[in-house]
Amino acid sequence: MTDIQRASLPHALCGRDILGAAKTGSGKTLAFIIPVLEKLYRTRWGPEDGVGSIIISPTRELASQLFEVLKSVGKHHSFSAGLLIGGRKDVDAEKEHVNELNILVCTPGRLLQHMDETPNFDCSQLQVLVLDEADRILDVGFKKALNAIISQLPKYRQTLLFSATQTKSVQDLARLSLKDPEYLSVHDESVTATPNRLHQTAMIVPLDQKLDMLWSFIKAHLNSRILVFLSSCKQVKFVFEVFKKLRPGIPLKCLHGRMKQERRMGIYSQFCEKDKCSVLFSTDVASRGLDFNKAVDWVVQVDCPEDVAAYIHRVGRTARYLCGGRSVLFLMPSEIKMLEKLQEKKIPIQFIKANTKRLQSVSTLLAALLVKFDNLPPLAQRAFITYLRSIHIQRDKEVFDVMKLPTEEFSASLGLPMTPRVRFLKQKIKTKTVSEESSLQPEIAAKENLFDLPSERLSGKFEEDEAEKSFLLTKETPHGEEKATETGDVVPATRVLKKKKLKINVHRPVGTRVVFDDEGNTLPPLATLADTKSGNSSVLLDKDKVSKRYAEMREEMKQQDKEDKLLDRLRRKEKRMKEKRKLKRGREEEEDDAEGEDVLSGSDREA
Repeated sequence: MTDIQRASLPHALCGRDILGAAKTGSGKTLAFIIPVLEKLYRTRWGPEDGVGSIIISPTRELASQLFEVLKSVGKHHSFSAGLLIGGRKDVDAEKEHVNELNILVCTPGRLLQHMDETPNFDCSQLQVLVLDEADRILDVGFKKALNAIISQLPKYRQTLLFSATQTKSVQDLARLSLKDPEYLSVHDESVTATPNRLHQTAMIVPLDQKLDMLWSFIKAHLNSRILVFLSSCKQVKFVFEVFKKLRPGIPLKCLHGRMKQERRMGIYSQFCEKDKCSVLFSTDVASRGLDFNKAVDWVVQVDCPEDVAAYIHRVGRTARYLCGGRSVLFLMPSEIKMLEKLQEKKIPIQFIKANTKRLQSVSTLLAALLVKFDNLPPLAQRAFITYLRSIHIQRDKEVFDVMKLPTEEFSASLGLPMTPRVRFLKQKIKTKTVSEESSLQPEIAAKENLFDLPSERLSGKFEEDEAEKSFLLTKETPHGEEKATETGDVVPATRVLKKKKLKINVHRPVGTRVVFDDEGNTLPPLATLADTKSGNSSVLLDKDKVSKRYAEMREEMKQQDKEDKLLDRLRRKEKRMKEKRKLKRGREEEEDDAEGEDVLSGSDREA
């Protein structure tokens, strides 16, 4: 038995409520599945007794994984069990049989749907309630659904909560009506909060160089299985599509909450296959609980996790149980505070630097792809906006500040010819005073100077094998090379960025117009409209000629006005058609996965 199993099973088998916390990959699943089967077996639970146990998981993939473990461990029992998750269309078939099931493995949204819609669905005899990844289920995203579920469950039951980052909130625990729960944190005295065989590193990467760094990293590790975490679904879609067209030489896959359930499970199964090197781009939908059958060699966090708990769950997809693994975290200069917070929580993360000589720029290639393929520019725009929004809604403003992001350079690095408009960002800019903006400049400059800090000041020494030294460096590179990277000489820009607005000089000298006659003599202004018969052309004007000229100009203006109105109508019509097509595409995306949710706080939430 593992540590968490040895500590929790005696209490669980005695019927006590448990708060179990242990590192990722430490065998928590068996720590609650065994008590569930034993409890129902002792009470001789049968099909006519109804629902005896409910196991709730935050994601569909994790629920499916738990169901497979339940089938494997409980194959000698006669209990009936069912998997209730969103994204599937067989709801009516589930409603017919859900009342006959003894054990339910489900996501919160699907369970609540059956509680509200399925006739005669009864949980009044529930014996055991299990929350896997409990801190995630008790989070704000599931608060409403979980409260509705708890209100329909009996108070006299056994409750088991397990997670790698367990909650201690009295308010959260009170919602579950726990009775003298046993708090079992088997790794509290451990030197590290993450698996001992996990090698963790971090490096400073400016926002506009993240894709270049990711591409270079993948090219340097073509014989590995790499799990890449990004903040939003739209970013995953964009990076997957453009990298797929650039052909890095390794199979690419993507996983996010907007995909249909069958496709998500298919990609998850493919990535778990042994002896196959591949890269999986994912949102935080794959960050919790999933066991990839020891298939992950590298966890690459392109975007900073929202907190320390999210980081622990992400890197926990590798170095499972007794296996080893490696991880690398890309941090912007403004996010360096996260490195300090990780080290404060007993996470042995080390600061390294990349070999800039092997850094390959893909920004110019992305710009060419966006011109060639019509479907890529909208993807790039949505990826740009959703990333800024994911930073904007983060709670930890010490780490995440959307006003410090170089938006112009970031949009150029995605290959966009112009920076998209971001409404919420403009509103935030308006609320800031000029003094506040000027006070930010020294802080940004100070953090940007972190490129010149020695790595020993941040984390100490770091030893790499020969294969990694080709791309990831531990020693200081010459100052000239670092400066070249900062100024963008190594990575060429895809377009010229405006640094400041052009100013018009109102005191500039005004030009004059000189008209000459046939003999080469200068003529005064309006001489062509003068009355030449009077002999005083510089003073008198021909009124008939002036009136005729004005009439001609009025006719020209009327004609131009008609043309302008027609052009304006055509433009308005084209704009309305574009909006209709955009709404239609949005409805089609929603119909593709009606229960999928977009990113919020850096994670996908289940229906």
